[in-house]
Amino acid sequence: MAPRIAIPMPHSTDIKYGERALPQYARAVELAGGEPVTIPLDKPPAEVMKLIERCDGVLLPGSNADVDPAKYDAPRHPKTDASDPKRDTVDELLLQDAYNMHKPVLGICYGLQILNVYRSGTLIQHIESAINHEAGRTVPIAHSVEITPGSLLSEIVKTSPSIPANSSHHQAADVIGDGLRVVARCPEDGVIEAVEGTAPDHFVLAVQWHPERSVDTDENSRAIFKALVEAAKTSHSKLAGEFETV
Repeated sequence: MAPRIAIPMPHSTDIKYGERALPQYARAVELAGGEPVTIPLDKPPAEVMKLIERCDGVLLPGSNADVDPAKYDAPRHPKTDASDPKRDTVDELLLQDAYNMHKPVLGICYGLQILNVYRSGTLIQHIESAINHEAGRTVPIAHSVEITPGSLLSEIVKTSPSIPANSSHHQAADVIGDGLRVVARCPEDGVIEAVEGTAPDHFVLAVQWHPERSVDTDENSRAIFKALVEAAKTSHSKLAGEFETV
């Protein structure tokens, strides 16, 4: 059986955005050999947990919302967009289960930001830079990304330490959350472009760019999703073995 990868709907009220964005993530998972499982944002937590518990890994997608700065005890910046409490609730349920059960996690763009805040980190609410981090989905390469040698990400992305990246964000990680470390930056301005978990036995990776947009043309993008799916296979086998021995 293909490992089941939970993907929350990107936004609870902007349905057009969700309908445009979600298929790209689902297709990237399928190309990597996984089975995408859409997690709705409008169901009671107990019902959501039943779906989550049957999944082997988590993909936190982008969103056109911003994380509520109250979650990291910061005043709201004038350019901070509205939050999406329903999306945040589901993301937190997914992360709680993933950390409790050591299921692999891949965060993308907003997914990196909510992961960092969940782990008690903070965000830069609006990037001031000569680099256009808000270039958008019509710009295939916005800037380069420098990857830390010896990191999990460097093992996945074989052409590191420098790779081209697209960019569609105006916020970024600032203070890094517990159990996470910075593994990539934009070399021109130092903006954090990727974090990963510090626990060697738990796959946790988040990137600020959008690899789902380039899986057809870019080997590195495909490799990121393949790494998630392979980690989910390993996690599923390990959990199945543990339950059999109980």
